[in-house]
Amino acid sequence: MDLKSKLLSDLGEIQHRTASEQIEQVLKQAILEGRLPPGEVLRQEELAQTFNVSRMPVREALKKLEAQALVDFVPYKGAIVTQISKADGLDNYAIRLALEPAAIRYSIPFLTRDDLQLARDLIQQMHDETEMDQLGVLNKRFHMCLYGKTPHAKLLQLVEKQLSVEDRYLRFHLSAMGREHMSQDEHLAMVEAATHQDLDRAEALVRKHLIKAAIALENFFDRKP
Repeated sequence: MDLKSKLLSDLGEIQHRTASEQIEQVLKQAILEGRLPPGEVLRQEELAQTFNVSRMPVREALKKLEAQALVDFVPYKGAIVTQISKADGLDNYAIRLALEPAAIRYSIPFLTRDDLQLARDLIQQMHDETEMDQLGVLNKRFHMCLYGKTPHAKLLQLVEKQLSVEDRYLRFHLSAMGREHMSQDEHLAMVEAATHQDLDRAEALVRKHLIKAAIALENFFDRKP
């Protein structure tokens, strides 16, 4: 099946958008529905011909999809559909579940008022942010704010490394399922537990937060054709 056939069902359906927004939305739907499979090369010239536009709006759309972790730019190949899978995503959450509950338990006794206020400020920034790539940065900063005072340096290094890896999964997750799956209420509950030095509740909230996200991601992949 050629590229135009894969996208034909969406062409013309999305009105009142700029060319780059329309291209972004059509490609996003095709990727999430599996019509553009992982690893498929998205050539700018071919896309420009398919959408009957210049290469500029195509390039802009692909950069937006990269920010959502739906497209990767690979040297000598260009843009390709991201190869994130259910197995990789669940592995990521399993590693986080092994690390982060311990990190918050160890960190809470050493958190200051300034740390907790920064965590609250980051929650508000995440609530207001519209750019997916920036949302991922803020999410990492929030979690590291709560975990950052653990006295176990190697544990903190592992957590930070995993959160950096997790960024692309988070952006893919939110692109696929919507921002409502990143609950700021859950983040706020973690801060409140930390404020009250409630180690058991904080640890339980982190576990619940990660398990809920893992289940949502698994259900998304199970629904795909």
